[in-house]
Amino acid sequence: MNMLSRTHFSAIAFAGLLVLLVNSPSLAAEDVNEGGFRDRLQTQEENGIRITAGVPDAKESKQIFGSPLYRRGVQPVWLKIENNRDEYVSFLPVGLDPAYFTPIEAANLDLKDQGISDKRSLTSQRFFKAGLGNNNVPPGEQRSGFIFSRLDEGTKAFNVDVLGQSGLATFTFFIQVPGLKIDHHTVDWHNLYPADQYRDLSRDELIEQIESETCCTTDKKNKGSGDPVNLVVIGNPEDVYYAFIRAGWDETETINRSSTWKTIASFMSGSEYRYSPVSGLYVFDRPQDVAFQRARDNIHERNHLRLWLAPYRYEGKSVFLGQISRDVGVRFTKKTITTHKIDPDVDETREYLLENLAYSQALAKVAYLEGVGAASFEQPRGNLTGDPYFTDGYRLVLWVTSHPVDIADIKEEIWRVPPAR
Repeated sequence: MNMLSRTHFSAIAFAGLLVLLVNSPSLAAEDVNEGGFRDRLQTQEENGIRITAGVPDAKESKQIFGSPLYRRGVQPVWLKIENNRDEYVSFLPVGLDPAYFTPIEAANLDLKDQGISDKRSLTSQRFFKAGLGNNNVPPGEQRSGFIFSRLDEGTKAFNVDVLGQSGLATFTFFIQVPGLKIDHHTVDWHNLYPADQYRDLSRDELIEQIESETCCTTDKKNKGSGDPVNLVVIGNPEDVYYAFIRAGWDETETINRSSTWKTIASFMSGSEYRYSPVSGLYVFDRPQDVAFQRARDNIHERNHLRLWLAPYRYEGKSVFLGQISRDVGVRFTKKTITTHKIDPDVDETREYLLENLAYSQALAKVAYLEGVGAASFEQPRGNLTGDPYFTDGYRLVLWVTSHPVDIADIKEEIWRVPPAR
């Protein structure tokens, strides 16, 4: 067969494949017999639009599609969109992931051959049939299927945007995906303190309490002064999770065999490990209850923060003390796998978090208090690993929210005059 004949044959085969795919219906949840993710489905409804969403884990995805999608950096998200309005509506997949994969693209990531082989055709057919298909949903009808997004392990956070003549409806989902052993999943928030130890504080009592708290973290033996406790986060645990995940922060794995090997591999190669374990620093005589991080392209550079639930509440909300710093280097240790060298300008990282949460619409209110104690550039303090840092001595108080708040609507409490940068 000459080149022209092969090209003509490929075109005919591809055209036939398209005809087959276009006439294939989308895959409904009840058709996915292997999908245990159905037990984790979440549903939201607003203004005549009902959205049901689920995220298969790595094993379930391979069972459904016959391909190790997670290893390819692809995570399928199943959606059912029910339109109970009297108008057409359209699903906007860019809102879920601006770099989503098409079904056929996702199907062919692990197929190296460039021709139209039987294997490629069958795989493409399976993925295309499973996809959501047409994004338009007529009045009184529904549509279901998979969107192929980039991989997010731990908690998968995404928006489902639906547009109609009545306007844009946005649904925000936070779905836990089995696979990682996340640190805060083991925290029993209701029993960290005896019930009679919790106190509800007034505004003045809260200010006094926060400014009297320890300036810095310490170690397990309560010896030495570590990184400054420069944050206060007000919000219930669910609000905290959602706010930081919406702002692009990743959860943290516990130290176990799997995370140890992944940390070592990232350390040796300098590659990214988004969920790398964080060493334990102590406040309230215990290591952090939850840690979040924003990794860059490698394990050596990341922002990370730790939070400890305090034994008091304010206006019915939980109060967390926190510590945030920017990692600019890493070294290997026997005790904690790795330890990081911090940027000495810890206030810059504190202010970065303020802007990060504000731009992510995860912040409702902000204030400043004292309590850390100032340390100058010329005479810095040191943390537990000997890294120097300097600070104006203020603590940033953040009221986080699981419901989007426009940056123009963020309120400021003038409890102390905000520091000048």
